[in-house]
Amino acid sequence: MSTRKASLTEKQAKNGTSKYVLERCASINEYYDIAFKVMLLGDSAVGKTCLLVRFKDGAFLGGNFIATVGIDFRIWDTAGQERFRSVTHAYYRDAQALLLLYDITSKPSFDNIRAWLTEIHEHAQKDVVIMLLGNKSDMAAERVVKTEDGEKLAKEYGVPFMETSAKTGVNVDLAFHAIGKELKHRATQQPNEPKFQIHDYIESQKHKTGCCGP
Repeated sequence: MSTRKASLTEKQAKNGTSKYVLERCASINEYYDIAFKVMLLGDSAVGKTCLLVRFKDGAFLGGNFIATVGIDFRIWDTAGQERFRSVTHAYYRDAQALLLLYDITSKPSFDNIRAWLTEIHEHAQKDVVIMLLGNKSDMAAERVVKTEDGEKLAKEYGVPFMETSAKTGVNVDLAFHAIGKELKHRATQQPNEPKFQIHDYIESQKHKTGCCGP
């Protein structure tokens, strides 16, 4: 993957820097045979940026930082604040995959998942790949959203689900790799080739590695 990176602050977004980011994004295509746009969505402070940094750098980004709207490795990290919502709409209309996050220590972030899914169905592509992630699984003592609740919601919408931890790295690589395999299979699938079963792949990898949640 390319190491080019661009990001937007709120002020930059208002000044039209989003066009620059899109141009940088387009220029990355020359490095790969296949390129996909994957976005991280969810309320503010659910750990989207931390999850991305864990996957990209294998490190945990602690502390406070500004809200982000940007691109990194062709994986887009969006802000959850309402003031960025219209920008997010414009970006994920052409996304091939969406990682939708909530914080297991925040009931409101989980309750808002239905609203996010409604927006996704209104603005995203019809065949977009969606994965639901319950982040911060390392914070078991502060958990307010049960694993079963996440599983139930994911089943209701027919999307894969797992709990992740940007701090410990649990299931982070698995989430991105599963999405990547699904997208690659769609792009290269032969007429008589069976569909890639992302749910089965995730379960098989969980059993293989012994990591399935907190």
